[in-house]
Amino acid sequence: MKYKAVLFDLDGTLVNSLKDIADSINFVLQESNLPTHSYEVVNNFIGSGLHVLVTKALPTTHQDSETITKTFGAMMTIYGKNCTNKTIAYDGVMELLYSLKAKNIKLAILSNKADELTKKIGNTLFPNYFEIVMGLKSESTKKPNPIAALEISAALGCKPEEILYVGDSGIDMQTAKNARMFAVGVLWGYRPKEELVAEGAQALIEHPLELLKLL
Repeated sequence: MKYKAVLFDLDGTLVNSLKDIADSINFVLQESNLPTHSYEVVNNFIGSGLHVLVTKALPTTHQDSETITKTFGAMMTIYGKNCTNKTIAYDGVMELLYSLKAKNIKLAILSNKADELTKKIGNTLFPNYFEIVMGLKSESTKKPNPIAALEISAALGCKPEEILYVGDSGIDMQTAKNARMFAVGVLWGYRPKEELVAEGAQALIEHPLELLKLL
């Protein structure tokens, strides 16, 4: 099959945003005299959106709805101001995007990160590459719900079967499967190979440019 588009996850797939995320949540926790976390620990919190991350970062004794809501609001304020400080594209990503554009492949981003933040990072680091940059607009549309992926498919004018879905987590693989897209798991991201395989990855790549072989 000739694939006409590639739909990318953002964090752990196109960009390494771990340090900005961790620095932001740790700042908020420290301000509340709560324990902070190493980058390695925060890495395990990433994948289901920042609201889930905030909940996991709080001590179990502080996971009441009021504290979660307050901490999430503070986190969003701090992270919104600092989300491109240390966030960088993974090695090989820019070369991949250039090659895909040269082949007239349509490109889009879909993230469980808030829509405003997704657009800020995507459009700052990758100007003029993506036709659609979409983040989370509602908890009801969060991945692995395929509704947003299918909305992007329609907007691109492509059938789901004509799209490679590229991500680094089991949630991404589930989303691809639910949307009937070809699921490609990347091995440089936040989640382990075993998770990607277990959740239905149809191909695995160790470097961004390997994606070109699948076209």
